[in-house]
Amino acid sequence: MTASEDAGIQVITIKVAQGKFINNCYLVINCANRAAVIIDPAWQLDKIQQIMQQCQVDLQGILVTHAHDDHINLAQPLADRYHCPIWLSQQEAEHSGYHAEQLQLFSEQVLEIGGMAIQTLITPGHTPGSSCFQIGQNVFTGDTLFAEGVGLCPDREAATTLFNSVQQLKQRLAADALIYPGHTFVKAPGQRMDHLYKMNIYLALDECETFVNFRMRPNQDKSRWMAFS
Repeated sequence: MTASEDAGIQVITIKVAQGKFINNCYLVINCANRAAVIIDPAWQLDKIQQIMQQCQVDLQGILVTHAHDDHINLAQPLADRYHCPIWLSQQEAEHSGYHAEQLQLFSEQVLEIGGMAIQTLITPGHTPGSSCFQIGQNVFTGDTLFAEGVGLCPDREAATTLFNSVQQLKQRLAADALIYPGHTFVKAPGQRMDHLYKMNIYLALDECETFVNFRMRPNQDKSRWMAFS
């Protein structure tokens, strides 16, 4: 568990794992009232609940970047236990078929949860309805954007869509935005966007065809990038 705080918002990174999958889920706390949301909870329920208890938070929402099991695995159990909604983009719900009694759908909009303004950014490509969440300076990018790369794509059409989403993030995010991805491999979560420009080759690829060819190149060591699924 690691923590950072900026402008009254505390971000706690919770590293969770099952088999080859190693994920980051994030507990985001409004320091003024201890209201919190959790982003992409999976795998280790006891660990997550223990940290929430230690932080003495009031969980008011579950935000999901996309509906792959390693990001949504614990959404329903936490929603049941803490009586709070699960937020997922409408596009992702429609394409994935994910359903829960507490499910709330969003388009690109600002959510007001626990006194926090949460800007949703629809960034398809890795999945048809992948999303990012911006809370103050902090941006939670799921499997759209990593410090070291971008998420896997099933085909060239999806990779083209991901290119457009990455270009959107480049246009919309400030240099000092702090990036919290769904997985980390070398650099810790919370890298500045301007630092990513120096370490992430995909941010330097401004031509769509070049981006797509590189993302879909053959003979990649997918065992190393298992968590990109």
